[in-house]
Amino acid sequence: MSPEATAQALAALSARAYRHMRPWTARAFADTLAAPASLLVATDHAFVLGRVIADEAEILALATDPDHQRRGAARTVLETFETRAQDRGATRVFLEVAAANAPARTFYAARGYAEAGRRRAYYRLDDGTTDDALILARALP
Repeated sequence: MSPEATAQALAALSARAYRHMRPWTARAFADTLAAPASLLVATDHAFVLGRVIADEAEILALATDPDHQRRGAARTVLETFETRAQDRGATRVFLEVAAANAPARTFYAARGYAEAGRRRAYYRLDDGTTDDALILARALP
């Protein structure tokens, strides 16, 4: 698949999955994928996009098609991302998640991620309110 087609497919999947926030655009995906540190793990139904810099990996986006949630797709791409990040020298993975996103928080907690920080009022919601961003982290074995 070409980089442009990949960016379009990721944008389409994120538009279906990110009902609680504004999804990434194809341009945002393309720009991120063009960076040398980027790391993408994708299947037909889920993806993780992040980057690895020095000994740290950062997850920028994880999405699962709503029709395929709770079937292990997110767990599979996350585990593969962690393995590939570790292969690149990462010893720790970071990500941020909206404090109000209970399903995502539960998903990450079950996989060993713990709160490492908080960005107060980080997300501006469509109704004008804000939500905190929780910084989650996990050491890689």
